[in-house]
Amino acid sequence: MIKIGCVNIDTSHPGTLAAVMRDNNCDMYYHGVYNNGFRTDDEVGRFMKNNNVKIRYVSLEEMARDIDIAFIHDCNWDKHIAHAMPFLEAGKPVFIDKPPAGNLNDCFRLEELEKGGAAILGSSSVRYAVELETLKRTITENHERIASIFAAAGVDEFNYGVHLMEGVHGLLGMGVYSTTYLGVSRNGNNPAEQYLVKWNNGVQVIYQVQLNVWQPFNFIVTTDKNIYYVRIDSKMLYPALIKRIEAFMKENKPMAPVNALTETIKIYLAGKRSRESKGQEITLESLSVEERGFDGYAFEKKYAFS
Repeated sequence: MIKIGCVNIDTSHPGTLAAVMRDNNCDMYYHGVYNNGFRTDDEVGRFMKNNNVKIRYVSLEEMARDIDIAFIHDCNWDKHIAHAMPFLEAGKPVFIDKPPAGNLNDCFRLEELEKGGAAILGSSSVRYAVELETLKRTITENHERIASIFAAAGVDEFNYGVHLMEGVHGLLGMGVYSTTYLGVSRNGNNPAEQYLVKWNNGVQVIYQVQLNVWQPFNFIVTTDKNIYYVRIDSKMLYPALIKRIEAFMKENKPMAPVNALTETIKIYLAGKRSRESKGQEITLESLSVEERGFDGYAFEKKYAFS
């Protein structure tokens, strides 16, 4: 059995993934948990009891000696690299939950770590959604070329919104040129913000996040031959992700490389700067490490009291 070290239980993901592994008879399980976030001892105890987790670690270095892979589940993306390092230094792979980073400097650091031999997996389950994987095969088999995509969901700009472009990036691959903020459609307390993303090969993508309300992940994909509509079944997302991680661990089947994960983050960083500059087109190459990214600590504080 593949032993997983669970680092923090900020979100619902650890409990959900534990259930998925049980229900799908996966050869993986949470061996132990480490918690230094905002969850209380009582909450950690319930998580351990509900998911048959036997060990609570007080040291990441100690956990790294005992497990096969670490799952970094902090809702605060600014903590991800620090929490991943003891495992990477011990030669263990890490899965970093979405979003893996929130600023350009951390993106570069993750890329450097992978170049140095670190095994870093991530991040959004939507990237590996069954529906999008099926669509990608169909388009390839039909010798079609994607022309444009419209992607829409809800909740927030980055923490949840990142799912959308992870899914799109899984379809299109690397090669993003720029992001442009298109504006906002007012809908009471739930404004819908839209962004245009251009790929170097001419493909254009519009993604929309309707703030403050949950919406399913929807994709309209146009090709030179067809128009496809995909709505992601959220019940299928986590099994697909877990199976990919299991295949990596058991068969060394590759997942998305780090520079694909970080290019997705850079799309949102460019979109943020574009919005703040009233709709100026921002190329990914023009991003600077001096720019303020997305504040993981501010998000954690808000999330903890939501």
